[in-house]
Amino acid sequence: MDNNKTAGSADKGGAEEKVVTAEVWGDYVNFKELLYSLAICTAGALGGYIIAPDTPPKPLFFGLAGVLIGFIICTIVFKPKRNLIYEEGND
Repeated sequence: MDNNKTAGSADKGGAEEKVVTAEVWGDYVNFKELLYSLAICTAGALGGYIIAPDTPPKPLFFGLAGVLIGFIICTIVFKPKRNLIYEEGND
């Protein structure tokens, strides 16, 4: 499930640092950031569920709103690390 990849760092004089990654839907993600994202979204969902009134549909909607807020926070905090290179071709 998880692979060890090394990434060169220009800040540290080219020293290699170990980055633990996990494969999620065919893409490699930083395992540490994945755990932080799961924790943030879980906290948002539970927070929304706990503060919701007890009438039947509201805990569901408040929990979903908490997950959406957690997702927005994660997209702001954790930027993509992928570099796309477009090449001109005959295809």
